[in-house]
Amino acid sequence: MCKVKVNPTDWGLAPPLPHHRSGITTLSHPISQGQTDASPNPPPPSSDPNEPIPMSKQTYRVCFCFRRRFKLAISEAPPEIKALFDQYSENGIMTVDNLHRFLTEVQKEEKATKEEAQATIDHCLRELKHLNIFHRKVLNLEAFFKYLFGDINPPISSSIGVHHDMSAPLSHYFIYTGHNSYLTGNQLSSDCSDVPIIQALHRGVRVIELDIWPNSTKDDVDVLHGGTLTTPVELIKCLKSIKEHAFVASEYPVVITLEDHLTPDLQAKVAQLVTQTFGDVLFSPGSECLKEFPSPESLKKRIIISTKPPQEYLEAKAVKSENDPKSGKTQVDEEAWGQEVPDLKGANMVYDKDELEEEDGNGEEDNDKSSQHVAPEYKRLIAIHAGKPKGGLLECLKVDPDKVRRLSLSEQQLEKASGTYGKEIVRFTQRNILRVYPKGTRVDSSNYNPMIGWSHGAQMVAFNMQGYGRSLWVMQGMFRANGGCGYVKKPDFLLKTGPHNEVLDPKDKLPVKTTLKVKVYMGEGWYYDFKHTHFDAYSPPDFYARVGLLELLLIV
Repeated sequence: MCKVKVNPTDWGLAPPLPHHRSGITTLSHPISQGQTDASPNPPPPSSDPNEPIPMSKQTYRVCFCFRRRFKLAISEAPPEIKALFDQYSENGIMTVDNLHRFLTEVQKEEKATKEEAQATIDHCLRELKHLNIFHRKVLNLEAFFKYLFGDINPPISSSIGVHHDMSAPLSHYFIYTGHNSYLTGNQLSSDCSDVPIIQALHRGVRVIELDIWPNSTKDDVDVLHGGTLTTPVELIKCLKSIKEHAFVASEYPVVITLEDHLTPDLQAKVAQLVTQTFGDVLFSPGSECLKEFPSPESLKKRIIISTKPPQEYLEAKAVKSENDPKSGKTQVDEEAWGQEVPDLKGANMVYDKDELEEEDGNGEEDNDKSSQHVAPEYKRLIAIHAGKPKGGLLECLKVDPDKVRRLSLSEQQLEKASGTYGKEIVRFTQRNILRVYPKGTRVDSSNYNPMIGWSHGAQMVAFNMQGYGRSLWVMQGMFRANGGCGYVKKPDFLLKTGPHNEVLDPKDKLPVKTTLKVKVYMGEGWYYDFKHTHFDAYSPPDFYARVGLLELLLIV
């Protein structure tokens, strides 16, 4: 049984915890944008009167004349914890040997050593200075209770580190992926900056998306969300920030996906900027098309560029300019990159070339006329080719044994495609990379359910990292696995083929292999994160805890 303690601030959906250990642990997640997990220890005093400070008593004003005072109840160990302590202690104390046995038998930390058990005891007792000398080298019930519900006992042990096989091709991993990584807020009018990129990299995000456009004078390159009121940021500033912060949280490769809206001369400038900024860190493929993606292990501390050689965009733009020089850029881009699909409700199950993402264009087959417009040094940078062959979605999902590529679908397109072409998507993602991105109507930078993409093998489920909410908590929880390195190995059933070359059908019901049970013992600590009047101006809040379990297809 997995027994989880939930803080009272965790009144939303708890994130999934891939490969998390069983036993008793503290489960917490951010509850607001930019907020960190609550700590079980009181913060130091602050001069800020608005900063929440825990106290033994709390006073509330009533009608400007009266006050109500409430005493905070001191948390004590539930009966189950007391029984567990009695089982693994002797005469009311838990020695190093007792704690080591508890770690291996209950917490399932098979590799735990007695030295680590002693370090745990020392850590817990440092903050319980009121204990007498006799208790300074062992745990009593109070100290044991503090250990179970403290940061030192997280759901996923940080000591595990990277433990997945990292020598398989990139297509065998789920990759922590951002969408429009440069935006500070909404998709229409927020500022573009390198700050969200830095923040994402520090959280372990491994795929950064940049939309590159000519600047106002057409002589340099900016990053912005085209066709909106977002303020631009210089490309070179973003590149330098990526170089400086790429491997702070993880040494595994960072992929930069470019949505290119440039002329050939500016493409050449981008090639120069990228090459000069990253130098030897930049991964350059030996051939124009890869037959198989390299492994994350072989690409440690490397930067990878992914985009589509933009022959189709240039050709469509040239044709449109000849026919209608006054036409707007939106119509040009739609012809070149493809339209966004409408809402799926009531939509027919029909796929055509306009239903695929704008950056994938209208075909990637060789075209002599358009290829000559592309800067050759720019093409040589591209390690992961994006794009699609001409035809409908089924044609796009065909696996080419001679080359691998990246295909992008919106959340709507994937949801619709999964109903008809589920097995084809799984087969495609065994060798190729599928990127899923939010639908265009999410102008508030909200996110979607990532489980549909993951259950079909999609490696790059792109999220707005500047957002907030349950879907983002799910994403953050997923990529806490494997040491938080940003790469999580896909389960074998998404990678294997049967004796007749059959693959998993995501709609099939699989036999249950593991049952996860969650028991909430208690919740506390809201006063560490909020003013005492944050929820109710006249009395302490009444909380309840709600735990949600998403599909566990991925972690069994």
